[in-house]
Amino acid sequence: MPHDFRSRCSIARTLDLLGDKWTLLVVRDLLWHGKHTFGELQGSAERMPTNLLSDRLKRLIDWGLVERSAYQDNPPRYRYALTDQGRALEPVLQQIMAWGHAHLGGGFYRPPGKSG
Repeated sequence: MPHDFRSRCSIARTLDLLGDKWTLLVVRDLLWHGKHTFGELQGSAERMPTNLLSDRLKRLIDWGLVERSAYQDNPPRYRYALTDQGRALEPVLQQIMAWGHAHLGGGFYRPPGKSG
């Protein structure tokens, strides 16, 4: 599915998809925190409003970073998972996490695969 971009710049194009304060937190939770249902994602410490979570999940699905599958029919409930393209964001998240830890006064920092 083709998407319209505001710029030819790769950074601007990436920010069109990921450049708000919520989207990468959804990716983080799907990638590292074992959250795969709407309720689990909504229960994150940042307490994303449900309308924004719904919008971000739809956007990530439309862009091919997340897939959803039904696990209950009545009422409909879905499980969300990153696609290969979504999982490819892991090194980006690791770099953002490391930069934030080094330059923003510490904070929680435990790269995947490292204990502590």
